[in-house]
Amino acid sequence: MDTKTSQKVESDNNAILLLSCPDRKGIVASVSEFIYKNNGNIVHADQHLDALGKIFFMRVEWELQDFKIPRQGLAHAFIPLAQKFKMDWNLRFSDHIPKMAIFVSKEGHCLYDLLLRHRAGELRSEIPLIVSNHPDLKEVAENFRVEYLTYPIDRRTKATQEKKELAELEAHRIEFIVLARYMQILSPEFISHFKNRIINIHHSFLPAFVGRRPYHQAHERGVKIIGATAHYVTEELDKGPIIEQDVVRVSHRDSVEDLIRKGRDIEKVVLARAVRLHLENKILVYGNKTVIFD
Repeated sequence: MDTKTSQKVESDNNAILLLSCPDRKGIVASVSEFIYKNNGNIVHADQHLDALGKIFFMRVEWELQDFKIPRQGLAHAFIPLAQKFKMDWNLRFSDHIPKMAIFVSKEGHCLYDLLLRHRAGELRSEIPLIVSNHPDLKEVAENFRVEYLTYPIDRRTKATQEKKELAELEAHRIEFIVLARYMQILSPEFISHFKNRIINIHHSFLPAFVGRRPYHQAHERGVKIIGATAHYVTEELDKGPIIEQDVVRVSHRDSVEDLIRKGRDIEKVVLARAVRLHLENKILVYGNKTVIFD
């Protein structure tokens, strides 16, 4: 069962609590009481029960104006309640603007789209850094006044180059990464530094049409839909928790080039949606799945 309440929020000084825990009576009442007794006003509340796994999920957002507990002490004050219900929880704040790094290779469609959306104010983040294994898109970064770093990678240099990348990410205080058609497999060591904080985009033909030239393979089979999948990166290639997906219909009249063009269009849209959900703190990961509070 899903239930949710919401209203328009003008304030940019809200606390956002994401939690999951074994289902039992009193969770919603206890969280609401914690907020109410400290003079908080709930502006968004959304919950979900995984009936099969008996796991309860919740996202609640409340105004911090006139809240009795100081912001810096809020997490500590919530610990007793979290322990009582054995919660896995995360506390965030609406006025925090995270820093995002974009990783690219040679294809620029997703990069252009993210940078344009960011410039238009659609993605509330900072983009201090673009990382690539090729120099091809450096001019794009320069046009948007974003630093562009190139790290050529092969089997021999991969470990060394990833250490350099991690050092730069730390120096720029990067909080999450978007792989905008970055055609390299990240090592488990690299991924461990950004658990559930690396978003990838790819076509949705997988597990069919594996390998190179997937659109050519799809064209040969006469597929009727193509799509894109955005997910968090895990050590298991292209099998991380899915954030967003979408499809578009195609027909026998479409050439390979048509399929590629339509595929790129849907990749841009799906990736942007996933990034926005991440920025708005609306994703809760459990196991290899996500709960999206929309």
